[in-house]
Formats: sequence, C-alpha cells, structure tokens
Amino acid sequence: MKYLVLLMMVLAGGGATGADVIEFADGAKLSGTITSIRKAEKEFDFKPSDDSQSAKSEYRFDEVYRVSYQGKWFVLTPKAEPTPTDSAAGGDSGTVTRSKAEVLALIKAAGKTPPDWFESTPLNYPKTLDLSWPIKPPKGPWQSHKNMGQYIWSVINENPGRWHSGIKLLHHCVSLHKDDRVLLQRDMNALGDAYFRLLQDYPRAAFWFQQGKANVDKVHGIRLAECYWRLGNRSMALQMLRGRRLNLGAIKLYGDMGEIDRALSLTAAFVKSGNDYQANILAADALRLAGRPDEAIDYYQRVIASKRFRNDEYEKRFKARAQESIDTIRLYDQADVSRVADGTYRDSSTGYNGKLSVAVTVSGGRLEAVKITDHKEKQFYSSLTDTPAQLIARQSVQGIDGTSSATITAQAIVNATAKALAQGTR
Repeated sequence: MKYLVLLMMVLAGGGATGADVIEFADGAKLSGTITSIRKAEKEFDFKPSDDSQSAKSEYRFDEVYRVSYQGKWFVLTPKAEPTPTDSAAGGDSGTVTRSKAEVLALIKAAGKTPPDWFESTPLNYPKTLDLSWPIKPPKGPWQSHKNMGQYIWSVINENPGRWHSGIKLLHHCVSLHKDDRVLLQRDMNALGDAYFRLLQDYPRAAFWFQQGKANVDKVHGIRLAECYWRLGNRSMALQMLRGRRLNLGAIKLYGDMGEIDRALSLTAAFVKSGNDYQANILAADALRLAGRPDEAIDYYQRVIASKRFRNDEYEKRFKARAQESIDTIRLYDQADVSRVADGTYRDSSTGYNGKLSVAVTVSGGRLEAVKITDHKEKQFYSSLTDTPAQLIARQSVQGIDGTSSATITAQAIVNATAKALAQGTR
C-alpha cells in the first residue's frame, strides 16, 4: 500500500514523461508512458511506446502487478504468496495454490465487497430498456434499445467503456427480481458471466455463479469450475466436473488444465452424440496448446470432414478456422520471431463472426506489437487485448491460451499473427 501512495504523490503533479513500464501478475510487460492517474477511481491511462492498440489505454490498479515510473518500481497489486494447502488442493493456472477453505473464503469476501469502481459508476441505461427481462423475449427484429439480452450482447459486450455500467445494471436487475426465483437465478448467472468474461474477476464471478446455482450441464457451471481452478484449487474444479453430464465447454477447460486424456474422452462422447465438429475443434485446440501439433492437425481435419454442421454458415466458419489452424501449425518454424526481418506485417484469420485482421511489428528479432486492425467479434473482447499481450510476452505463437473461454477469437489472433510473421522469414 505504501508504494501505491507514493505513486499517487509522484503523479499528482501532472503526466509522466519518458519510458514507463507496466508489469502484470503473469510477468508480461508493456513499455510506454503513464499519462494520467485518477486516484478516486483507482485507475490510470497508459500510452504504449509504439502507439499500438495491442494494449488497453486505461488500466485499473487491480489489473496491474506493478509499474515503473522514472526508473522506480511501484507495486499496485501485490502478488498473492503461495500458501500451505490441504489434501484437497492441487495445482493451479498460475503461481498460487489455495486450499478449499481459502478459495471459498476469498469468494465469500469478494461477494460481500463491491469493486473499487462500483460506487463511482452511474447506473446508466436507455429508458426504453425493458428491465422486466423475460426469460423468453418477444419475437421480432433485433431491438438492443429495448431487449435486455440484446442490449448486453450488442451494447455492453462490444464497448469496454460500458463494462462497468453494464455490470452495475445487472446488479440492479438482481435487486428488481429478488422475488422471482426464475428471473433471479438467470440474473445471478448473467452477473457471474459478466465478471468472468469481461473483467476476469474470478472471485466475484464464482460468488454469483454459486448464488445462481450454476450446474456443469450449462456453460455457467463450467465457468464456475474454471474459477475454482484459476483461484488456485485444481481439485475443486475436477470434483465439480466428475461424474455428471457436462457442457461442451468442459473440453476446453480440461485442455487448459492439462487434462488432455479427459478432454479427448469427453470429445469422443460428444462425437457419439452427434456434436462432432464443435467437440473436435475444442480437442484440437487443447492438443495444440499442449504442444502436440500432429494430433491437433488430425482433430482439425476431422472438423473439415464433418457432415453434421448446424447450417451453411457454421460449416464455412468452422472449416475455415480448422484449415487456418492447420496452416498455422505448419508455419511454426517460419513464424519463429528470431527468424523474421524487421518490419510490420499484416494478415487475417477467421474469428467468431468473420475475418479478424492484425498488423504485427518485429524489431531486432523481437515481436514488438500485435495490433488488431479490423474485426467483427461480438463477445470475448478481453481476448483482443489479452492475446496480443500473451504473444508479446511469450515471443511465440505457440502455447497461447484462449483466456476465459475466448478460444475462437484468441486462435484467430494467433493464426493471423503466425501468417503475418511467416511473410518476413529470412
């Protein structure tokens, strides 16, 4: 805390000049300039040194481990230290392992405490919006100014500047529907989903998924299991996934956790039930992440060979993504950054809703910037900043995780980056 106070004092006199650095909990770093700080909101503005849009321009203190300003480091959010674990605890997604009791206590505390930005965020929404939010909205044309679900999808998801106000609106709906069990359960899961997808606030996401009684036969339950894992208890996640009917998203979670045999076994079960192309592409992604490229290609080819697509658009989209992923794996050697000549290279790949284009900059054998230049994605916007940050931190197109279920968008960024880098191979 003393470092945070010092940083506030240093910046109180005006914007910074010179090269500053922000460092995240996973060790990834970005260079640029801290241009302003808002103490009340506990956030600051940051301009990357290469003018890239690969990083956000606004950061909350709790998103950043530490910052370097004028040659001095200031810790904003101390890393949690590894703690002794009980017999229920296993590995985790990062550096911290917590016991079941510790994870549950963390979730409970987060649920009782509003985020730092909550009080200063106005409850702002169109007065035409129907806050009764029926489970089955009326049929008709898309009306994001009236239909709550469509408002979240089109207005909130696509505009990071509205994420906080959107989450506050969901809190408001929880209070409005407190006497309607069905609507309340839906609202709570929607709120957990927003904390999970938009902010990667796993303690608060888990709290609301728990309140909404999320079950693993739906995607919300898989995300609750992922929260347990990301908060440091592998066993809690695996226990939740054991011996029950699972949502398709469990394949990705198993893959992210390194449980490849379980991911492939579940894939086989979905294939038998007729859902082959979606299951196979998730299995292929898991194998690719695990560093098993030949097996990944085999599963991508199964997607291309499928005859069971939902419709023509799905067939076009999934086949394109599978083929582009195969092409990317075969480009791994050419996409080695150390072999790429200095310059900026552009290419595209297939995302969730169409082509996603990137511009990547290489200098001195290092990947300096990954800029999303065009896309049509409608969800998982966090991957538009997280995936480029991972690429820069790893200096490789291999082993990139699709954060918080954002596999399709993340892989599109990776595939496009690999194709762009291959253009400059020396």
